[in-house]
Formats: sequence, structure tokens, C-alpha cells
Amino acid sequence: MKTKFVLLTAAMVLIVAFAAPALARSKGSRIEVRYVVPKNPTHQPIYERLKEQGVLERLQEFLSPFRLPRTLRVSLMGCDGEADASYLDDAITICYEYIDELWKRMPAETTAAGIMPIDTVVGPFFDTSLHEFAHALFDMLDMPVLGREEDAADQVAAYIYLQLGSAQARRLITGTAYAYIAESGAAPLSLKQFADDHGPPAQRAYNLLCIAYGADSTLFGDFVTKGYLPKKRAEGCNNEYGQVADAFETLISPHIDTARAKKVLDRSWLPEPSTRVQRRPGSVPPGAQQ
Repeated sequence: MKTKFVLLTAAMVLIVAFAAPALARSKGSRIEVRYVVPKNPTHQPIYERLKEQGVLERLQEFLSPFRLPRTLRVSLMGCDGEADASYLDDAITICYEYIDELWKRMPAETTAAGIMPIDTVVGPFFDTSLHEFAHALFDMLDMPVLGREEDAADQVAAYIYLQLGSAQARRLITGTAYAYIAESGAAPLSLKQFADDHGPPAQRAYNLLCIAYGADSTLFGDFVTKGYLPKKRAEGCNNEYGQVADAFETLISPHIDTARAKKVLDRSWLPEPSTRVQRRPGSVPPGAQQ
């Protein structure tokens, strides 16, 4: 039990380290955060470490440039075994089970594609938080969405962190893509899963690689040369990114405090690449070493 506690605590360092030292709460912020004591005792170390490090307060600071019309509540809590995150009625919920699942899938070493273990946790955690925040924006700003809302939320999340600068964007994109590929290889898809409002994990991975390549074909050029993104798909990625950028600038940018946004984008939000922790015991899902 002691060993498990130590490993859990170490894993939490991965997740909370994406931010620089904690800042004071933004004045007039319409984002409220809370840490709900977990029902499952195995999640207690996760709860304690995240709360101690102020991970939600840091997410609150990252999102502070967005001018929301009403209060948004963001909670970390147990979800009765569901490894998930969601948005509903002005509230984002991120489940302890989801964080635990990311840790289980973390590779022991840097992958053949050069993805560092720490980024396979921080990337998808960051991406999922922004994905649910995108749902909040669509709802609170009464924003029109053409197409599936889940796809649009993926695009908004990726667009936001692609603005962070080449080094951080690269790590977030590759870490998140790893998580999707790991999820897609965990179990074969049934026909019924294609009816889900979310796209299949592998499809979401390719969409993410495409929007990144469309944003910067030099920074992400190896996605194509190494075969991670098919050349045929890559031909239209510049247009795909352009569509997202135009929609974001038209619909969302008017609700952003540009001066505050510049301060956020100028900061480093990720841990040092050399950060190392132990992976939770268990095998890495098939396909996860891409």
C-alpha cells in the first residue's frame, strides 16, 4: 500500500507540473474551482496532490482572458468508476478516474516517435480541460456550431494550445495524439461505438495531427515524412486549420481580453522535458508506442 501511495503521488507531479508557480486568483474571474473529496480511497492521493499544487487555480489563470457572461464551475471529483470529463449546466467535471487512466497508459520511456512520458499525461489533461471549456463557450456565448459539437470542441482546444509557441504546442499535440492512439489500441471498436457523438480515438488523433500540420507544416512536417499523417490528408490540412482559425477569430476572439491573453501566451505552462516519474504497473496498450 505504501508503494502504491508513493507511485500515485509521483504521478500527480506530472499532471500539476504543466503550470508555472501559482499566481494569485484573477480579479473578477467568472471561473470557480473546487476539489471534491473522493469516494474511492485509492483516489485520495490524487485529490491531495492536485489540491496542494493548485492545479485548478492554474487552469483558472490560463482561462482568465476569456470574458464569460456567467460563472463557470470547474470541479475535480470521483465519477463512480467512469474515466471521463464533461460539461453540463455551467459546470465542467474532470474525473479522478480519467487522471488515473492517463497514468496507467503512460509509457515507461520516451517513445520511438520521441514523445516523452510526461507529455502523454500533461498533453491529454490539458486538451481535455480545453475541450470541455469549448463546450462551455458554445453554451454560454450562445454560439452557432456547424457540424458535430464534439468535433468543434476538439478543434477549439487544439487551436488554443497551438498558440502557445512551437515547443509547448509540439509537446501538447504529440502527447495528446499518443493518448488517442493508446485508447484506440486498448480494445477493438464495436460497430455500436461508431454511433457515439465523439469520433473514434484514431480519427480524433488524425484530426489533431492534421490541424497541427495545417498550422505549421515546418514544425510538424515530420508527421507526414514519417508516415504518421497520410500525405493525401495532409494536402488539405492548411484549409482545415484556416477554417478553424477563421471561426475562432470571428466567434470567440471578441470575447477575449487581448492584453491578458498575451500574458498567458507568453508564459511557459509545461514541466521540464527531463521530468521523470514511475509508470503505474501494467502493460502499455497495443499501438501506444507510436
